[in-house]
Amino acid sequence: QVQLVESGGGLVQPGGSLRLACTGSGNIDRNDVMDWWREVPGRQRELVAEIASGDITWYVDSVKGRFTVSRDNAEIKVYLQMNNVKLEDTAVYYCAMTRNPKTWWGQGTQVTVSS
Repeated sequence: QVQLVESGGGLVQPGGSLRLACTGSGNIDRNDVMDWWREVPGRQRELVAEIASGDITWYVDSVKGRFTVSRDNAEIKVYLQMNNVKLEDTAVYYCAMTRNPKTWWGQGTQVTVSS
């Protein structure tokens, strides 16, 4: 049984920063691939960042240089540091863990970028 809970969303001005956290419980270890996705109404859910075994990371081009994904294995937390946010970063952000063929999802946290 795996549970993921996101936190840290909110309202932020363009150019500002926000840190999202995903707290996991259950059968999760440091080798599991953890993802941050985001979804905007009317658009397909988008993979934003990923952290894999050995802390290998991947980012979608639109957030490279602005977002950083990291993990704390001791506390089973995954973070998404969002810097220099833009209006187009507004979305519901989801934490997910995939252990093929199954994916577990958190409930999502809203990030709104607005002046």
